[in-house]
Amino acid sequence: MAAPVDIKLRHARPALDPRPLRKRVGLVILATDHTTEPDYQRMVASAEIGVYVARIPFANPVTPENLRAMQPSLTEAAGLILPGEELDAVCYSCTSASVVIGDDEIEAAIQEAKPGVPVVTPPLAGVRGLKALGARRISVLTPYTVETSRPMADYFARHGFEIASFTCLGFSDDREMARISPASLVEIAAEATAPEADALFISCTAVRAAGVAAGIERRTGRPMVSSNLASAWTCLRLCGDETARPELGRLMALPLPRG
Repeated sequence: MAAPVDIKLRHARPALDPRPLRKRVGLVILATDHTTEPDYQRMVASAEIGVYVARIPFANPVTPENLRAMQPSLTEAAGLILPGEELDAVCYSCTSASVVIGDDEIEAAIQEAKPGVPVVTPPLAGVRGLKALGARRISVLTPYTVETSRPMADYFARHGFEIASFTCLGFSDDREMARISPASLVEIAAEATAPEADALFISCTAVRAAGVAAGIERRTGRPMVSSNLASAWTCLRLCGDETARPELGRLMALPLPRG
């Protein structure tokens, strides 16, 4: 039998950085989400910004009732993201649930676990993005049913937008929403953008619209804001990253409005 390896303990501790990465973004996403993590890895994560994810239970179909049922899980999920450590932003990555539950309620639930953290919801990020682009009259495209789309129309109207047109695709399973091909999204976006609209908003964090934002803008001649594009833009700016990246869409060249 070989003699035990002599393991030496180095008593002098190495220097520690304040954080492994300078900034931290938390994501609370649905158990069924295929899209948010790849989008954030592409648009947000870097050598300076880490993206940390917790998933919460969700059962299809996408209905207002099932969306609202996620609210009790929000605090626990946020608390599981680097427990006891501060985050620079937390995004609850579900547009339709944020509309149904309410931005203020989501902020309160997440801040119960992470006091004082800036909370991002996709619809409110969309509102800020559209306003940063100077849009007042908008077209809206969702993958949802009419029933699930109705609260979205009311949400944007409450935030002062005139809705020039509203198109929904009738899907009730978010896993199928994630399978809508980006090429077809460009064509559908062109059909859904009214001639009088200042901009197009594409709802749903499952939909792969952020990856073809520039293509949609070229096709329509109007700026496009999607759920993941808007929330990623907001998280970047909250982390102090002001880099203009117009190749990702017009919104990514703008600063975050204050107030």
